[in-house]
Amino acid sequence: MNLCVVGLQWGDEGKGKIVDILAEQSDIVVRYSGGANAGHTVIVGDDRFALHLLPSGSIRPNVICVIANGVVVDPDVLTEGIEKLAQKNISLNDRLLISENAHVVLDYHKKEDQLREESLGKNKLGTTVRGIGPCYADKVGRSYTVRMGDLRDLKKLKAKLQTIVEYKNKIFAALYDAEPIRADKILKKCKSYADKFLPFITDTTEFLHKSIAEGKSILFEGAQGSLLDLDHGTFPFVTSSNSSSLGMPAGCGVPAKLVDKLIGVAKAYTTRVGAGPFPTEQDNETGQYIRDKGNEYGTTTGRPRRCGWFDAVAVSYAVTIGAVDSAALMHLDTLSGLKEIKICRAYKINGEEKTFFPANTDRLSQASPIYETVPGWDEEITEVNDFHDLPVNAQNYICRIEETVKKPITIIGVGPKRSQTIFR
Repeated sequence: MNLCVVGLQWGDEGKGKIVDILAEQSDIVVRYSGGANAGHTVIVGDDRFALHLLPSGSIRPNVICVIANGVVVDPDVLTEGIEKLAQKNISLNDRLLISENAHVVLDYHKKEDQLREESLGKNKLGTTVRGIGPCYADKVGRSYTVRMGDLRDLKKLKAKLQTIVEYKNKIFAALYDAEPIRADKILKKCKSYADKFLPFITDTTEFLHKSIAEGKSILFEGAQGSLLDLDHGTFPFVTSSNSSSLGMPAGCGVPAKLVDKLIGVAKAYTTRVGAGPFPTEQDNETGQYIRDKGNEYGTTTGRPRRCGWFDAVAVSYAVTIGAVDSAALMHLDTLSGLKEIKICRAYKINGEEKTFFPANTDRLSQASPIYETVPGWDEEITEVNDFHDLPVNAQNYICRIEETVKKPITIIGVGPKRSQTIFR
């Protein structure tokens, strides 16, 4: 059975934990989009793994891990990720494959990202400044790009880098009055990347189709969340790739019809990092309570996340565009202790009630949430492992979310550990 796991909000939903759990029954786990701006957390016993480029299934020793062509690869971050797993005696030597067509994030991308973000002043997008956007921009522009397969021929790569760096330095000088970068320094780093990664670089699309023909079970892992999708999210406050399930076919070369089940992941509330409209945001004591109890600080950046009530309008939209079959609801335990909990069932925009999410930022900025309020619960639920053992009000809250998003919630997270998961 082939599965795809995708976020239904603005990222940070808990996809890493779900992918790690489902990977136990999978032969292959595939990251198909995004870059090192992702932060997928997996907790096993007393060990906490923060994964940025490696698939969340990499903790499972028998799972083959694929970084597909839709990912932009930061070799420094990838090296660090591999080394950290090695420190825990987890080896990827015989089970990591990297697409030869995946584009490479290099130092000039990070510099460009930082310079551009600083130049925007108060209009910053809130990027992680990891060079993701500039790398994707070069990919679309086609003329000034480096792909993982280019590491096979360093002589050709040297000539390519000289052309790219000359072009980038003209931009840095003209737009930002910035110091130039040196092609020889970047080439030296690329030589070290070649030494490390050449054994892993291959045609991952061919590998995946051969695996499907052999009946292997494949788990496709999305990064970020559907509302950050470049084409279908809250543009321009989005990521630079198609982070919804719509990006899966393009990101790895496997048609969507070969995926048997799409699982969407959402928190029992809503969070967002960086700028952009957020109708249900609670910039108050409630928001701070959720932030502190849920440890809502970015895995990649450490930035405090903006927190608010569950937005059924937004999640329903993500379910619809992503053809999601069922949902996992995470961080339910964070809401314990609240006397009342709110669900946004609709928006009011220009005096009119709307239940279809407007991805257009201008219209979303005008949206006022229409809430329904349900009673909360005081009990701690982190040790509960059966749905019927949850407090009645927690059960009712889950059922009400199911009714509003019109999809079954089959997995419930009541804590960060693998064991703190309820299956229905």
